[in-house]
Amino acid sequence: MARTPAGSPHDPRGEERFNEERATYTVRGGSSQPDLQAGVEAIRNVVKTLKPSPGVYRMLDARGDVLYVGKARALKNRVSNYTQVANLTNRLQRMVSQTRAMEIVTTNSEAEALLLEAQFIKRFRPPYNVLLRDDKSFPFILLREGHDYPRIMKHRGARKAKGNYYGPFASAGSVNTTINALQKLFLLRSCTDSFFERRDRPCLLYQIKRCSAPCVGRIDKDGYDELLKQAKQFLSGKSDTVQKTIEAQMQKAAEDLDFETAAMLRDRLRAATFIQGSQAVNAEGVGDADVFALAAKGGQVGIQGFFVRGGQNWGHRAFFPTHTKEVEEAEVLARVLAQFYEEVPPPRTILVDRELPEQELLEQAFGELAGRKVEISIPQRGERRKLMQQASRNAVEALDRRLAESGTQAKIMREMTDFLELAEVPARIEVYDNSHIQGAKAVGAMVVAGPEGFIKNQYRKFNIKTAQSNDDFGMMREVMQRRFSRAMQEDPDREKQGVWPDLVLIDGGKGQMSAVRDTLEELGIEDVPLIAIAKGPHHGREGREVFHFPDGREKMLPTNSPVLFYLQRLRDEVHRYVIGAHRAKRSRAITASPLDEIPGIGPARKRALLLHFGTASKVRAAALDDLKRAPGVSESVAQAIYDFYHAGSGD
Repeated sequence: MARTPAGSPHDPRGEERFNEERATYTVRGGSSQPDLQAGVEAIRNVVKTLKPSPGVYRMLDARGDVLYVGKARALKNRVSNYTQVANLTNRLQRMVSQTRAMEIVTTNSEAEALLLEAQFIKRFRPPYNVLLRDDKSFPFILLREGHDYPRIMKHRGARKAKGNYYGPFASAGSVNTTINALQKLFLLRSCTDSFFERRDRPCLLYQIKRCSAPCVGRIDKDGYDELLKQAKQFLSGKSDTVQKTIEAQMQKAAEDLDFETAAMLRDRLRAATFIQGSQAVNAEGVGDADVFALAAKGGQVGIQGFFVRGGQNWGHRAFFPTHTKEVEEAEVLARVLAQFYEEVPPPRTILVDRELPEQELLEQAFGELAGRKVEISIPQRGERRKLMQQASRNAVEALDRRLAESGTQAKIMREMTDFLELAEVPARIEVYDNSHIQGAKAVGAMVVAGPEGFIKNQYRKFNIKTAQSNDDFGMMREVMQRRFSRAMQEDPDREKQGVWPDLVLIDGGKGQMSAVRDTLEELGIEDVPLIAIAKGPHHGREGREVFHFPDGREKMLPTNSPVLFYLQRLRDEVHRYVIGAHRAKRSRAITASPLDEIPGIGPARKRALLLHFGTASKVRAAALDDLKRAPGVSESVAQAIYDFYHAGSGD
C-alpha cells in the first residue's frame, strides 16, 4: 500500500507547511487586457525576490485566476526564462501577456516540487497546463481489517480504512466481476459489520456458495483465516500456489469419499479459472506494472493505460488529455503520469512507449509516493514488449473512435444550436430537476455538460428549504434563485469561465418554464437561454418530447433525431442524479432520531438515553427527575431535554 512521505504535498502537515511558506507577488493597476510588456514586467518584479531553490510557481491573470502551474529546480533561473520573450513559443507568449501576478511555494527538493505541481494542476485546472481530464476515481478491492472475519469490498476514494488494497481496477464493472468471482473462490463475507452482527442464520450468499457464513459459525476463525490468506496470495499474483493447494484439497476429499466437499472445491477452482480466463490482455510474467502508450492524430492525443498486478490484468482505460497543442508528445505523457499518480499509488514498474523528459525525477517522485523504488522503462523484448504493442494498438483505435465521435458530436451540437435558436454553440449546459415524495425530502439538482461530455465535478444538489410541499414550481424557483443569486455575487460582469451557463435546460413544461423565467427576470437576468423539455401528448412515451421556449412557443424533433437523443441523455442524467440525491436523503432520514434535534445531545448521550428509556417517545414523556437519573445525563442536560419538549406547555 502506498505510503505518504512526511512533509510532502500529500501529507496534511506538509500542505500546512507549504501554506506558511507561500509568497505572493502582485502588480497592481495592470490592465486586464493581454499585454506582453505588462506580463514581462510582472514576472521581473517577482524574479528580483527569488532564490535558486526548488519550488512551484503559479501565474495569475488580472482576476487572480491561475493560468499556469510550473515547478523548478531553481526558481530564480526558471521564472526568469519567461522574461526572454524571443525564446518563448507563441503559446507561452500568450500566457505571459495575460500574467499579472505570481504565487511562489518553495519545497525541499525538485521531486517534492513535481508532486506539489501535480496537486495544484488537479486543483486549479489551469488553461496553459496539460490536463488529465478524468472525472471518475479508480476502484480498488479492499480486504478490510479491524474485525475477526475481515470483509471483502469495493472501495473508491481516499485509502484511509485499515486493510489491504488491491488495484487500481479500470472500471466498476471490472472490480465487481472480480469480487463476485473471488467470493466464489474464497467464500469471504461482503456484508457490513452491522448486518454481520444481526444474523442468526445464514443469508442467501451462503446458499449460493459465495460466503462461508462466519456470522453463524459455519466456519471457525482458523478456517476463515486460511481462506483470507489464500485470497491475499491470489491477489498478490501467487495464483498458481493457491490453485495447487485447492487441487490437493479436492483430491484428498475425493479419496476420502467426501464428494460434497470435493464438488465445492471444484467450483472454487472454476472461479479461479474464470478470473484468469476473463483477462483480455496476457500479462503473465509482468508482475506489478502499469503500461502507457500514446497516440496522436488530428491535433488530439490519446493515451492507453493497462493496469497489471501480480501478473493479472485488472483492466484498461483510455485518457484524452486537454491543452496539448504546441506541447511535445513525450512531455504530454510525462505530465499525464504525474497527475495520474497524484491519486493512484504507483506500482514497482511503469512501462512507457518512449523516453520521457526528466524521467529520473519522475522515478524519484513516484518512489517517494510509494515508499519504495519505482522504475520507468521502455520494454524491448518478451511479454512486456508484446503488452506494449497491444497498448499502442489500443491507443490508436481509442483515438480514432474519439475523433469519429468528436466529429459526430460537433455536428449534433451545431444542429442543436440551430434547433434551439441559440447565438452560438454552448460551451456550458446546465440541466435542472427536482425530486420529492409528496413534498417530503425535496431535493433539486443541477448537472453540467460541455462539448466533451458531462462535467461531473461541477454537479450540484440543493436541499429545498422554503418551497411548500407538492409545489414543483416553487421548488424550481428556489433552486434558480439560489443558483443565479450566487452567480451574480461571484461574477456580476460575467468574465469568469464556468460561472454562467450558455444554456439552461429545465425538466418540465410550461409551468416550470414560467417559474424559471420569472425568477431570472426578478434577478435582472434576461439573456440566459432557457428551454424546458417535457413529455409530449402521450405522456411517458420517449421520442415525443416537447421543447418549450420562454416566449410560449413549442417545438418538437423527429423521433429518430440525433439531437433529440442527445437532449434526452442530458435529461436522463439529471433524473439519475436527483433521484440518487433524494434516495440518499430519505435513507438518512430513516436512521435519524427525534433526539438529534435537541441542542447539546451528542451520539454518546443519545445512545445512553435510548438504552435507558427504550424509545425516543419515552424520553419525550419522561419527568425531569427521571431524566436526571439516566446514566451520563447531568442535571443541566436533563433540564435542557425537558425544556426542549415542554417549552410553552405550562408544565
